Amino acid sequence: MTLRWEAFLEEIRERGEYDTREESERAARVVLALLGAHLVGDERAQLAARLPEALSLVLLNPLQAAEPLSPDRFVRATAAWIEGATEQTALWDVGAVLSTVADAAGDELMERVLLQLPPGYELLFGRPAPGQRP
Repeated sequence: MTLRWEAFLEEIRERGEYDTREESERAARVVLALLGAHLVGDERAQLAARLPEALSLVLLNPLQAAEPLSPDRFVRATAAWIEGATEQTALWDVGAVLSTVADAAGDELMERVLLQLPPGYELLFGRPAPGQRP
């Protein structure tokens, strides 16, 4: 394991206020597997390149989505994949993971990633559009 892996999971653990690294890793794997199903091409590859290797593989080998999920359905799907999760806790998980991903990606790549997603994902990434209330 690299320091990058440890540092990435620690950032998610802090943002999600998880008790253990295992909780942050579980959230990261579920959220990135769902996110990967929504991204294609260069944006997915470039985003994966900015993540620790184990998580980049999750993003590049996603769960299959029949259609793009709205932000609300993305949160509900996350809740369904995390044992014992509710929509409230899943929203917390999604925010902890995706805000960490957004910081790793940087503004320019995040703009291109958000163009591939249905409207409203900016808030899940912790990046409200100008004039949009969090």
